[in-house]
Amino acid sequence: MITLRLKERPSVPLEAEVLSPSAMADLSHAEICGLKMYHGKRQMRVDDFFDVDGERSDQLEIHGDLHRVRLLGRGMDRGQLTVHGSVGMHLGAHMKGGRIDIHGNAGDWIGAEMKNGFIHVRGNGGGQIGGGYRGSLRGMKNGTIIVDGTAGLEVGLRMRRGTIVIGGMVKDFCGLQMKGGTIVLMSGAEIRTGAWMNRGTIISLKPLQLLPTFQLACYYNPTFLNVYARHLSSLGITLPSTDQEGIWARYDGDCCVPGKGEILVWNPHAG
Repeated sequence: MITLRLKERPSVPLEAEVLSPSAMADLSHAEICGLKMYHGKRQMRVDDFFDVDGERSDQLEIHGDLHRVRLLGRGMDRGQLTVHGSVGMHLGAHMKGGRIDIHGNAGDWIGAEMKNGFIHVRGNGGGQIGGGYRGSLRGMKNGTIIVDGTAGLEVGLRMRRGTIVIGGMVKDFCGLQMKGGTIVLMSGAEIRTGAWMNRGTIISLKPLQLLPTFQLACYYNPTFLNVYARHLSSLGITLPSTDQEGIWARYDGDCCVPGKGEILVWNPHAG
């Protein structure tokens, strides 16, 4: 295992895409220490900011408050990155494989345009989780992102495939311009959920204030949710799916696009 411990907190954002199992897996201790990062416009070495222990491993563990450190795990395709502390923007952007575990909060653009892999943030997340960057037609194409806490604006922006699960309340425009994939809202979202949605599924366990361009289609318990609930249970997430617990209201939209997406809102039985 490679272990990094922050010894000096950056005074301005630190661009640190080299802090990735893919970048360090085949490097010696000296080579890891000499990897370059940008602190503002200044080029710095990894050991200018971190104490480094270990070499040649795809298991990377980082300790410290990294809320000003950006691009952690960018493009990684293997191994595991574990951070004990909060992290900055663009965590796991363009990720292709492997696993990221954050024991803290994370900034905007978690898993932006990721192609595969698994990201779990134990605290709160920012906006544009799993989204596509400005000017891009598609967000995440596969993979799983779980945020235990709250999340910001435009979660799942233009996502194509994959799964996003948010434990806390989500801000406006969740699922904006979704093209596929699944978003699970354990605590609901604010307004404009699913705006300009083309395809995909948004699942909410709490009532939503939906746009008038979503139409109630039916009340039912879809068979696919039984399978999906079993998959999520392996990740520690409980999703109701039986007739004894309640029923799902299905809304189709966004019909102003026109879109073929669906929003499922849980209606538990009284008592």
